[in-house]
Amino acid sequence: MYALRRRARLHADHPPPTTAGAHRVHIALAELGLPYDEVIIDLDVPRTAEYLAINPRGLVPAIKWDGRVLTESAIVAQFLADAHPSHLLPASTAPDGPLRRAQIAFFVDTFFSKFQSHLFKIYSARTDDAIEAAVATAVAGAVKEVEPLLSDAAPFFGGSARLTLAEVLTASFGIRLVTLAEAGVYPPSLLESIRTQTPKLYAWLKAVSQHPSVTGIYDAEAIVAGAKKRIAKLREE
Repeated sequence: MYALRRRARLHADHPPPTTAGAHRVHIALAELGLPYDEVIIDLDVPRTAEYLAINPRGLVPAIKWDGRVLTESAIVAQFLADAHPSHLLPASTAPDGPLRRAQIAFFVDTFFSKFQSHLFKIYSARTDDAIEAAVATAVAGAVKEVEPLLSDAAPFFGGSARLTLAEVLTASFGIRLVTLAEAGVYPPSLLESIRTQTPKLYAWLKAVSQHPSVTGIYDAEAIVAGAKKRIAKLREE
């Protein structure tokens, strides 16, 4: 296990959490019960020279751990899970560890490539037909690819009663899906189609959206307002 010699320092945009990436790291830290100090980065203004020295890309999150900086949310979350083997992710040397890790990685890849990536298209769609086409493609991907991978969810991935790294990497997107659909930012057909055509995915989305580690820093009103602003901007371009 990686020895924590000092408190981690997390650079993120919370509160409120506007980026799903920084949210991922918060979920991992909460589940692992790790101490950390947080530095808030205002994404509405140019990045300071001080922060660009930490992360030249100017993105969040970035985490300083034992004097070394890690960036990119999936990499940071994976590192935290590897450094502290737990219910999130077994060590690669544990019995069935390599298989479990591969299954989680495959689920995360499938969730984004076959489902979530199509929902992003709703943001820039300019017509109702384009929006419904994006929804239809996303739901079709969920039916064919995602739903079978949640066949044993209980309520989380792989029959787990607790969050796994699969949820750490996807839940911040899942809760946003539920929030935006219930707020009418996404068309009503999306959540209804998920409920009727992919009941396992629907139950999983509801479970992750209610978990304390996911909701701890979540501000639904801010997410809805931010999504509306982003959609308006993209559709004007």
